[in-house]
Amino acid sequence: MNPMHWFDAAQQALFEAVVQPLMFEFGQAGILAEGFHATGWLLVGLLQIVVMLTFFRALERWRPVEPVTDRAAVRVDIAYTLLHRLGLFRVVMFFTVDPLWDTLVGALRVAGLPTWSLDGLWPGVTDIALVSFLLYLVLFDFVDYGLHRAQHRFDWWWQLHAVHHSQRQMTMWSDNRNHLLDDLLRDSLFVLVALAVGIPPGQFIAVVAVAQLVESLAHANVRLSFGSLGERLLVSPRFHRVHHGIGVGHESAGPGSLGGHNFAVLFPVWDAIFGTGRWYDAPGPTGIRDQLPEFGGRDYGRGFWAQQWRGVQRLVGARERERRGGSGAPAGPSASGT
Repeated sequence: MNPMHWFDAAQQALFEAVVQPLMFEFGQAGILAEGFHATGWLLVGLLQIVVMLTFFRALERWRPVEPVTDRAAVRVDIAYTLLHRLGLFRVVMFFTVDPLWDTLVGALRVAGLPTWSLDGLWPGVTDIALVSFLLYLVLFDFVDYGLHRAQHRFDWWWQLHAVHHSQRQMTMWSDNRNHLLDDLLRDSLFVLVALAVGIPPGQFIAVVAVAQLVESLAHANVRLSFGSLGERLLVSPRFHRVHHGIGVGHESAGPGSLGGHNFAVLFPVWDAIFGTGRWYDAPGPTGIRDQLPEFGGRDYGRGFWAQQWRGVQRLVGARERERRGGSGAPAGPSASGT
């Protein structure tokens, strides 16, 4: 039995033993198909957490970049990870935003928008499951690279994405430390792309699962490089830590500037093509420049809800600056902690 068959069998067992009875109990029998689909996300999340707690944690103990002194901040990151990897955020998306996109795409289909599938580009070749999967993986990684650059390019979006970069104790749990509005926007755009290219649901889960697992490794507190060639093939913890470096991954042109380096999520080839890669910087302190006392000591929030609220305040401030006709640059080091 190949791995996909093992996964399908485990998904079916988990659905029948746990999810389906709960759906009947709460009167959700009308959406059993969607519940089965959600069980796939739950199973993937559980498998990811197992890998993180075993393999990735062993790497962090083996060669940590720095000692973890702020364990409270890491615990908040763990809460973010459980929220996303166990499917709670996706359930909210399913009942709120996803129906809007389904309605929109359905209306476009009725209006004559043709149904298109990336699998049909090379019949006979893309029919092979592995080839099809790799094709979708490269496509969505390119989309992710573009979205990541946008998060650092537009002031209003950066004010949300800054929640992710404000973690100064990076660990394998830091990947999902994001503002919920940031995740909502990014995931919605991903869903629209998925609907546009016709990726099968199973393939979509697999693509997202692989990307998330590599991202968790990339954020790990481990002194690990893949070598001069490997660093250009797959994002490593060293490569991505440069992206989080103070004044490197963001504000690389000086305090308050937008931009940065090393935006790739899986494949650094995008940074090589578009000139945003930095391969030779030594890992240093992570965070945002205006968190430092000499640059104002801005407070990005300690707890989950404080981080979410301050992100909203920063977003409102960014929109107000645009309304007043500002240049779009973020507020300088003297800005308040909001």
